Amino acid sequence: MTQHTANSWFVTAMVKATSDMWLKGWDERNGGNLSLRLLPEDVAPYLAQWSANRTAPISDPVPELAGQYYIVTGTGKYFRNVQLDPASNLGIVQVAADGASVKVLWGYADGGAPTSELASHLKSHAVRQTVSNGADRVIMHCHATNLLALTYVLDLDPANVTRALWESSTECLVVFPKGVGTMNWLVPGTDTIGDATAREMARHTLVMWPFHGIFGCGETLDEAFGLIDTAEKASEVLVKVLSMGGARQTMTTQNLIDLAARFGVDPLPEAMAIEHWRLAGE
Repeated sequence: MTQHTANSWFVTAMVKATSDMWLKGWDERNGGNLSLRLLPEDVAPYLAQWSANRTAPISDPVPELAGQYYIVTGTGKYFRNVQLDPASNLGIVQVAADGASVKVLWGYADGGAPTSELASHLKSHAVRQTVSNGADRVIMHCHATNLLALTYVLDLDPANVTRALWESSTECLVVFPKGVGTMNWLVPGTDTIGDATAREMARHTLVMWPFHGIFGCGETLDEAFGLIDTAEKASEVLVKVLSMGGARQTMTTQNLIDLAARFGVDPLPEAMAIEHWRLAGE
């Protein structure tokens, strides 16, 4: 019996993830993008159905990913519409041997192409594969509302942002012990922002794009979604606390040490060294 690509676990999972992200309010209009690395055994049942009759360029080649397969959201596509027409809003691509382009194997049925942040995704995929010994397969970018709001008021030093979020919800240190990377504002859809994001992804699982959004990674779509969801919930708490005049009490460094010991995580040392996180200008 023929197995249809639209019914595959990875298309179904991408439909669920993009729908969940839109329902959260993280991906207005065509905001956000998502990619999942597929293993040879994932694509094997479908290869005979696919035809690589067109290509899309990668603005900065990634030869280290040659031959790898990815399912990626399309450029200009609305996440709210993925569930209605996966074959037009998603695509499956394979990185060419020289890493300078991808072959479109399935999807983008209306003539579309991969997200304009494709190079940023692939650069971060390359870094996370090295850091995680191949375990990480997802890069997720969205405009999570409260995380975005905090970029206007927090001192954007990575240790400072990390400590502020850790203190805003007990589970944060456990879910992202390596903290949150940050950078200066950069033009999206460029190799410059892709390079900066990949550098931060070498050490962190979350990367803030000031006044724009967040990048997250994970082994699965659920893990990447849960990572951002946890940070976004903590950000919502912090936004509310700030609106009430600021914290009158909070978690101590000893609390965080005890928490890390209980769950066997190795927290970002620079964030552990901070006694009081700062707002911008303080």
